[in-house]
Amino acid sequence: MRQAEQDAPKPVSGFAGFLRQDLDAVTVELTLHWSSGVAEGHANRVKALKRAMYGRTSFILLH
Repeated sequence: MRQAEQDAPKPVSGFAGFLRQDLDAVTVELTLHWSSGVAEGHANRVKALKRAMYGRTSFILLH
């Protein structure tokens, strides 16, 4: 990360600096065996449904 912060292009350097700010969380995420993928999948599915249904309602449909 130190080398990326010093020698890499600005976007990569900024990302390395961002990772360094929360290095404990990054380390835990990379070393633990459990994942939040299932919860993220459900959230993604709900958001996709909300996007698909946006603007498809009216007062006539609510009666």
